[in-house]
Amino acid sequence: MRIVQLMNSPAGRAGRTVAGLALVAAGIAAGGLVLAVIGLVPLGAGASGLYPAAPLFRAPVRAR
Repeated sequence: MRIVQLMNSPAGRAGRTVAGLALVAAGIAAGGLVLAVIGLVPLGAGASGLYPAAPLFRAPVRAR
């Protein structure tokens, strides 16, 4: 499960943060409040170092 290892690494944390920022920015630019709110999930996960999908793959939730 290389993708799980990647998403649980610092690079995955940065990727989740950037993706969240992009979704929030796209939501604000397009006037789509729903997209901006959805973007808060990966943004918050990246900022806090959590990988919410980790339990599905029996991996640690907190990034290393």
